[in-house]
Amino acid sequence: MPTKRTAWLIAALIASACTAKDSGEPDRLVVFTAGSLARPVRAALDSFAAQTDIRFDLESAGSLETARKLTELGKIPDVIALADEEVFPKLLVPSFTSWFARFARNRMVIAYSDRSRYASELSEATWRDVLTRPDVQVGRSNPDLDPAGYRTLLVFQLAERHYQQPGLAARLEANSPRRNMRAKEAELVALVEAGELDYSWQYESLARAVGHRFLTLPPAIDLSSPADSATYALASVRVLGSAPGDTITMIGQPIRYALSIPTAASNRPVAERFVAWLLGPSGRAILRAQHLDALEKPQFTGSSVPQPVRFPE
Repeated sequence: MPTKRTAWLIAALIASACTAKDSGEPDRLVVFTAGSLARPVRAALDSFAAQTDIRFDLESAGSLETARKLTELGKIPDVIALADEEVFPKLLVPSFTSWFARFARNRMVIAYSDRSRYASELSEATWRDVLTRPDVQVGRSNPDLDPAGYRTLLVFQLAERHYQQPGLAARLEANSPRRNMRAKEAELVALVEAGELDYSWQYESLARAVGHRFLTLPPAIDLSSPADSATYALASVRVLGSAPGDTITMIGQPIRYALSIPTAASNRPVAERFVAWLLGPSGRAILRAQHLDALEKPQFTGSSVPQPVRFPE
């Protein structure tokens, strides 16, 4: 039997919850994103919140690290958006969601500044030589945490094959050592701007958003072209999986961003409203204004896609 004090506390908590719900306090949306999505998704959330009076919490990290917030820490957001669609089937489906939607694409580039050593020499013909010089500092993100990190290693493998230079992948990796590695590619931005790094491997969207100079690479190696999917698939990288000691293999494929609403999301109606809006014309316009190449129509994989999300206005 609960004491009178316990019964009073329970009643007070229930009354407080009901009062908060009836007070017109805005709903709160919890969104987890990849680091490279932080800027465009925040811009979209700001616009959506202004229109709907919905508050939000946004957390960004490398996509693998973000997925592990669910698999290892039990933290469940209302929306999760990642830089690699493959993280969903490898780590999150079916335990945490039954579907995901591709909504944007990207490519890998070499970002640099006016202060970068040998910047005046950098070109499609010379970049392999420049980035393997011993006095050049090259940064990349951690492949066990961030898709940009393992995609960088995939680009190294594809470049070795494309340019027919045996050993090139190993030389490129050796000249971008662990001391120049960060948890996510967004953390490399300040190092390039400060001159601590001469070059960093980034997504084109991020390089454009922060105003970095960048070199584009041939489609056969930059992971942007569906026509080169068979070539991309020849490269692979093993990274940490969802549990300590577990590993998964990431195979080269065109870069596609994806999102979902976890099955256990606590604010599902608001999450569906936001995702439907983000995938529609208003959301696409904001993502593109932030230099992210949003797909004209989302592409869905899996079951139980909410009706408003499957047919965004």
